[in-house]
Amino acid sequence: MKILFISHNRLGDAVLSTGLLAHLVRRHPDARITLACGPVALPLLALAPNVEEVVAMDKAPMAGHWRRLWLRTVGQHWDLVVDLRASLLAWLLFAKERRVLRAKGDRLHRVRHVAETLALSEPPSPELWLRPEHEMAALEHLPNGVPVLALGPTANWGGKQWPIERFAALARRLTASDGPLPNARVAVFGAANERSAAQPLLDDLPSEQVIDLIGRIELPVVLACLRRCDLFVGNDSGLMHMAAAAPIPTLGLFGPSREELYSPWGEMAAAVRTDRSFDDIRNDPAYDYRKQDSWMITLPVEKAEAAARDLLTRVGRATG
Repeated sequence: MKILFISHNRLGDAVLSTGLLAHLVRRHPDARITLACGPVALPLLALAPNVEEVVAMDKAPMAGHWRRLWLRTVGQHWDLVVDLRASLLAWLLFAKERRVLRAKGDRLHRVRHVAETLALSEPPSPELWLRPEHEMAALEHLPNGVPVLALGPTANWGGKQWPIERFAALARRLTASDGPLPNARVAVFGAANERSAAQPLLDDLPSEQVIDLIGRIELPVVLACLRRCDLFVGNDSGLMHMAAAAPIPTLGLFGPSREELYSPWGEMAAAVRTDRSFDDIRNDPAYDYRKQDSWMITLPVEKAEAAARDLLTRVGRATG
């Protein structure tokens, strides 16, 4: 069986779609899958079983990335085309069956929305894959026998970024002798181009406590490192969704985005938002998505700490 699976451009959306990809692999164990998605997410999704060809959807002018994908796929006969980008491509290929994501709505969590593509009553949870070499590489960065707090202090937009000094304050509270992760190391994750935004956090914590992983490792090794952590706290981002899919206890911080649609998914995940609602923020006359000013300032450290403690207690991962 030949399957073309077209996933998303953004890392977070792509990760949230992996439950559907895993479902197809289990339902069709002998399938040969061609995978197309954004170049950032590709190294993760390409590790799924049965993927025999990958296509990076690098955006190009005049929809050139779609033309390239069409040229790679038009000469083949597909048993199933799953298009989560709601494009016309699925209708321009020879296929026995086509499943195209309906127009994006605002009533369902993204995982449930994607599951509708295959008419699944129970949405499959996001699922990510690794190779042994990625797990071995993670051992070089994170120590054995010591609890690790993972932080994702950056975001793809400044409006979603919690003030950096509050990450440092939260880390000190969670790793204090009376905290839920006493004497834990603090692993800081982010892309290479986010180093300047995260540097104040690195500078604010004791150097012997910090594990700086910003832009130093490839994405599958990031996932392997996350799997070795005891708690992730971070802004609404693709990294947050990776942590939840790892899966490890994951606390997502929300303000100008909707946690009912994009909260980290799973029994080991939770979300905490600012004291202001999404609608209150978006209707503020000063709101402007073109600016980088943070809309997360009404989320106090105490509220984030309480949510983290509650999560660790619920999943039984507190060590203090």
